[in-house]
Formats: sequence, C-alpha cells, structure tokens
Amino acid sequence: MRQVETKSTARFDEFTTVDWMDDSAKERRRQQAHWSQLRTHGLPSASLTQYLMNWAYLAYDSMVSWIVVLLVGVLIGINTAFISIVTEWLSDAKLGVCSKGWWLNQKFCCWEYSPSSASQPEVCPEWLAWDQALIGTSAGVVRWLAFVAIGTLLATVCAFLVRSYAPLAAGSGLPEIKAILGGFVIRGFMGGWTLLMKSIGLALAVASGLSVGKEGPAVHMGCCMGNVVSRNFPKFRRSAARQREIVSASAAAGVAVAFGAPIGGVLFSLEDLSSHFPRKTLWRSFFCALIATVSLQAMDPFWTGKLVMFQVTYDRDWHFFETVFFVLIGAFGGVYGGLCIRLNLKVAAFRKRYLGSWVVQEVAALALLTTAVTYANRFTREDMGELLAMLLQECKDTRGMLCAPESSRQVIWALLWATIIRVAGTILAYGCRVPCGIFVPSMAIGASFGRMLGAIIQSLHRAHPKWALFAQCAPDTPCITPATYAFLGAAAAMCGVTKVTVAVVVIMYELTGALNFIVPTMIVVMVARIIGDAIVEGGISEQLILLNGLPFLDEGELDEMESLAGSASHLAVAAVMRPADDLQVLAAGGLPYAEMQSLVESAARDSVRGFPVVDNQHDMRLVGYVLRDAIVRTLAVPQAHSTGQSAAATTFVGGEMYGPRQQVVFSSGHSDSSLGSLHGLESVDHYVGQSRSTGPPVNLAELVNSSPVTVRPQMSVETVVEIFCKLGPRVILVTSEDGGHLVGLLTRKDVLRHIRGQSHVQ
Repeated sequence: MRQVETKSTARFDEFTTVDWMDDSAKERRRQQAHWSQLRTHGLPSASLTQYLMNWAYLAYDSMVSWIVVLLVGVLIGINTAFISIVTEWLSDAKLGVCSKGWWLNQKFCCWEYSPSSASQPEVCPEWLAWDQALIGTSAGVVRWLAFVAIGTLLATVCAFLVRSYAPLAAGSGLPEIKAILGGFVIRGFMGGWTLLMKSIGLALAVASGLSVGKEGPAVHMGCCMGNVVSRNFPKFRRSAARQREIVSASAAAGVAVAFGAPIGGVLFSLEDLSSHFPRKTLWRSFFCALIATVSLQAMDPFWTGKLVMFQVTYDRDWHFFETVFFVLIGAFGGVYGGLCIRLNLKVAAFRKRYLGSWVVQEVAALALLTTAVTYANRFTREDMGELLAMLLQECKDTRGMLCAPESSRQVIWALLWATIIRVAGTILAYGCRVPCGIFVPSMAIGASFGRMLGAIIQSLHRAHPKWALFAQCAPDTPCITPATYAFLGAAAAMCGVTKVTVAVVVIMYELTGALNFIVPTMIVVMVARIIGDAIVEGGISEQLILLNGLPFLDEGELDEMESLAGSASHLAVAAVMRPADDLQVLAAGGLPYAEMQSLVESAARDSVRGFPVVDNQHDMRLVGYVLRDAIVRTLAVPQAHSTGQSAAATTFVGGEMYGPRQQVVFSSGHSDSSLGSLHGLESVDHYVGQSRSTGPPVNLAELVNSSPVTVRPQMSVETVVEIFCKLGPRVILVTSEDGGHLVGLLTRKDVLRHIRGQSHVQ
C-alpha cells in the first residue's frame, strides 16, 4: 500500500534508519567474545603477560565511556567560554572602541570603574563611542550608522561562511538532533567542519544584533563535539547505540553550559531531546554536564564568577495576591509561544519557497532592518544577555532608570516597545541561514513583558497603598519586586515556545537559586503550556521537524493518530504495512550467482536496507531477515573452497533439508526468487564477479536473523509504535495468523508516512 507523499515526508529517503536492537545485540556479542577469550586464554594456558593484557583491555573497555564523556565535557566548556568571550567583544564593537587597546571590550576597558558607571561612556574616558573615536565630537547619527554598519557586516559575513562552508551549521539544530537521537542518520550534521563553522558563525550572528540566541546551537555544538571525540574510539565508531549515549550526554552538557544549569541540562535532554534515556545514559549525561559546567566555571569568561551573564539572586518573597498576575504572565507566555510558532512557520515556508537562492542577501537585509530599528530603544540596543541581567536584577535603591520612581512611565513604554520589536525580530530571524537559537530571545521577550507588568503593579502600589489588593503588603517596605516578574516572564515565554516544563522550572531555579519562587515558576509554566497547546500542538522543534520533512517517531505521534482516526488502538497494522506483493524477498534456496550480478546492478535505483527471507515464494513462510550491508560485505570477500571452484549460487539456510553445500536447483538464467536492488554499490564487478555455474554454494545462513520482530496484521498500530520507540528495530515483519506466512513489512517511515499523510488529507 503506497502512502500519501507530502512535503513532510518527501525527504524521508535521504535518511537511513538505525536498528537499535541489532546494534545492541552486536555490542553484547562483542563483549561476550572478549570475556570468552579471557576464560579460554586464562592462566595457566596463557602467559602472565597475555593474561594481564586481556584484563587490562577489559578494564579499558569498561572505562572508555567515562573517558570520552570527560573529554567531551571539558571541550564543550572550553568552546563555550571562547564563544562567549568573542561574542561579548563583537557586541561591544558595535558601540565603540577602547582607547587602551582595540582588543578590550567595554567591561575590561572600564574595569577600574564601578559597574553602574561602566555602562555610561561619559564616566569612562577610556571607552570611546564611535562618534568620539571617528570625529572627536558627539554625533548620534554617527553612532547609529556605526551600529547598523557593523551589525550588518557581522551578519553578512556569518551567512556567507555558513552558506559556503557548512550549510548544515545554519539554524538551531534541535529538530535534527531529535531525529538523530530517534534513530535516523543525517550525514555530516555532527561533523568537525560543522562544529567549527557553527562556533564561528554563532559568535558573529549573536553579536550582529539579530534576534537570535546561542543556547539552541550550543546543544548542536555539544553533540558535534561528542560525535567528533567518540568516533576516534573503535567502541563508539562501530556501535550507533553506544554513540547515542554520548550524543545524549553531550546535548545535556550543551544546555548546561548555555544556562549554567547542569541538572536542568540533563532534564532538558531527557524531556525534550532523547527518545531513549536509560539509567546508564542518565549517569553519563549528569557527569558530562558537571564536567562541562566546571570547565566553563574555570574559564570564567565574564570575569564575574558567574556561568552566564544573567545569573542573579533574589532575597524577597512573594505574596498570594500576586498569583493573579503570575497567571497573566503565564497566559502571555502561552500566547506568545503559540503565535510565534505559527507565524515563524509561515516565514520559514516563505523563505524556503522564495528566498532559497538569496540566503546572504536575506540575512544582510534582516540585520540592516533589525539594527536600524533596535538602536533607538535602550532595551533592544543591549545584547540580550546583558538585557536579561539588567531586567532580572533587583532594585537595591532608587538610582538608575529601572529603579527610579519618577521614570516608571518612561520605562513602561520603553519595555512595551521593546517587547513588540523583539517579538517581530524573533519571528523573522529564527530559521534564517545562520546559527540561531530561540531560547534567549524568548526569555528576553518574556522578561521585558514581565518587568513592564511588575513596574505597572509597583506604580499602582505606590499610588494606592491602601487598596484591598495590597492588604498583605507590609508598610514602609518594598512589596512588589518587578525583577521577579521579569524572571517569571522569561520562564513563561521559554516554555510557551518550546513546550518544555520541568526542565524550564529547574533551569530558572539554578539561574537564581530562588527556592521560594519555584511555586510561582510552576504556575506560569503550567499556564503557558496549557494556553500554548490550545493554539498549536507541540513546540517549535516538533513543528520544524514537520516543515523540514525530518523523520521522527515517538509516542507523541499516538495523540495525533487518535485525533485522525478516532483511536489509535482501532487502527490495524494491515492498514499501514507494505504488502508482501510489493516487497523484494529472498527464497531460502538462494539464487544463481550470475543472476545476482544483474540484480545488484539495480542497487542505485532503490533504498532497500534488507530483505525478508522465506522458504519459497509460493508458500512465503518466514525464515528470517537479512541485511543488505551484510550481503555486500560477505560478497566483497571471495570465499575459497577446497575444490578450487568458484561459487555458483547463494544459499541462506543451512540444515539437513537444505544442505549447507547443496547445489541450487535454479539455472544461471532463471531464479525462483528475486533479490531486489542493493543500494550504494560503486561497482558491481568489485563485489560480484562472473563465475561458472558449477561448484558448491556460498552459505550465508549466519547472516540471517532467524528471530526478527514480527506482529500480526490485526495488531494495533499503537502497539507497533511502542515497539519502535522502546525497542528500536529498523523493520517489523508482519506474518499471518495461521503459521507465520509473510504478509507484509513495516518501518518507522511507513508509520510516519501514514500519520502525516492522513493529517495532510484532513
């Protein structure tokens, strides 16, 4: 049965599927072989040296995972620190230059001044705004032109580098990471060159002033680092299941260094990224996140002792009457998340359709527009990390723009415009062909709204302290803390756009250490999730998976099936599977060697990864399943026989009935079975040579998996999805109710094609 092909499934053939069951079984057999060798060659049959070497190898094999995780964590922390340093310097370069040395950013140039004064150029004579540096006098137009020109230049260079050298480095990378951890292979996505270009491009993109963040790409870079390091060790190079553990741990470390939240990073990897997260992976993720965070702390890129620029602490409590305002903040986060996802998807679709060949020009235009508009507003001109640090900071006195009562009206309007501008900028910029994340832009949007709401409520309390609403407030003490509203707004907006809940609460707690604000954080996150789900189902990563046609199957697909078919449990496998008549199967008796040559020549026209093996093509009784790659590897090495004759046929079953060296019953020009096409062979003659029609058959019985995963045609697709998600087979064979006759085959892609095809039809 051919499924409906839609845009969300058209690219499926570009990706190969990992068989987690087969991969894990191979790894177990490898370990068992080593233990068996140790027992066989133990003392006294082996020398003491050989005995000790065997034990040393087993000890190394058991520790190598922790060694790799340690190396990955250290390198992720160092890479993140360098990116943070470069980003901060480039961001300050849009505003001015240090007279003591062009390589110093504003903070280091004005190190001897107080932090409150260091942000004001006029009290730090060493820091020169561009008008002072270029023409020696104050000129706002010159400062604006320099800000726009430098920001546009940084974004343009970034887009050019990414387009020319590493197109896969564009975007956040989270949708692709979810697909990879779900069991699909995207060639080159986690390579060393992608890591290099993503690191360079991320610093340029964030510093340019575009409404993008570095937290999502930090996950992609962490996974690249894990892949690059682990593939230098044979244990991980030959086992996709072992490599998945490292990638999951690297993703957790990426989130940990992005937010300075190691436990939040582990929970984020568990809740949003990984479809398989056993206890062993949990421990390694925890260790990797810890090492990465410690490495970043040792580097101390901001020279503040903080892991991120916007790390703050709170020493005030909240009041029960503020729960109403917390719900309002959560509602804003949900509405923002839902609308941002919907509108960004429309922008992404427009970009894919009309701007595919104008990548650099689009980014340059976006940067030009963004910098030209954001310069006028104090809260949009600042780097988003510095903006969050400013908005989340408590007021200790009445000095400064945010804390002075007389400037509250001005602050409220400025924050309102900053919220609107950032929302528009994030919708337009996220997804353009530069490294870009949406976490911090969303947090900045939520913090701006929250601080604005807090300022309004604080002004009301100052004007009407006797209102019944403020009855719980103690006299002559601060009652409303706008900074905590900014903190909650950041959590609500981040949850609204990602649909992550538990991890967001823990991340925000680790950022502030405010244990007494966990309940308000849970309130705003829950409200944001409920309202966001009412507007659009799934976070922005899940929606981009659909838009970009990435294959990703998890148990969440069951909810969509229920909405399409009434109940997933009522949808039978027979409605989704590929019927046996459409399959390329192998008869157990094999086929002539000469015919195999012509069949293998059709490999490039198909993407078949394996073949069901049946006793014969009339009875179709299932014998097992054989992988295409295993056949190719075996045929690539000619087998020597005692007779000196070349093989004449290929046989897939041994035993008394079929004799392991029995001559096939087919002639060289005819076969009762068909092999189908073997994908990816460069030269057929390299693997399969001409041979005489006589001689003993080549027995490939050991290549056949005689116990593949099988289901019945009437089994529910809900159960099949759980099998795919929890066990991870590449294919599931469908056999008849009366004796194991092959009636069909099912893959993860088949299930996804059915679900997305039905959704497209509706």
